[in-house]
Amino acid sequence: MFCPKCATQNIEGASFCRSCGANISLIPHALTGQLPTRPQNDERWSRRKRRRGAPTVDEGIRSVVMGFGFIAVAAALALFGQGIGAHVWWFWLLIPAFGCLGRGIAEIVRANQLKSSQASDQQKLTYVAPPQQLPTTNTAELRPPAPSVTEGTTRHLGTEAPTRTLDSVSSEKRP
Repeated sequence: MFCPKCATQNIEGASFCRSCGANISLIPHALTGQLPTRPQNDERWSRRKRRRGAPTVDEGIRSVVMGFGFIAVAAALALFGQGIGAHVWWFWLLIPAFGCLGRGIAEIVRANQLKSSQASDQQKLTYVAPPQQLPTTNTAELRPPAPSVTEGTTRHLGTEAPTRTLDSVSSEKRP
């Protein structure tokens, strides 16, 4: 297998070129026209999918309300819990409160993004195949050559602008 970047011959099955270090792991797949697919039984992904499921606005609202509930309990303990020693514990209730608020807001945002991406997928334009025959061109017709950048710049070489020099000694006023 040859590297497409530097044309060095590498052993079959190599992931990187031994000369330039380019990633050549997908070259055999590209030559056959079949790129590798992701394995379907990825254990980590399936656990996350089972645990969470698709994001919903209902779950987000439930988490936000739970977060406000934790804040309300923390405020009640801070104000009225002096007799039971809750003057320290109310602060620790803020941690799950803000965690629930953040999770709920993220769930709502993800559900809205999923809904908008599904709507945009439905509105995508359909593919129209290009015409099978291209128009014929007249090859006997002579066309003038395109103007070159170097032609335009070489014309101006002989007509340079005069150089101005400032003599600092002559511009000063002497008493």
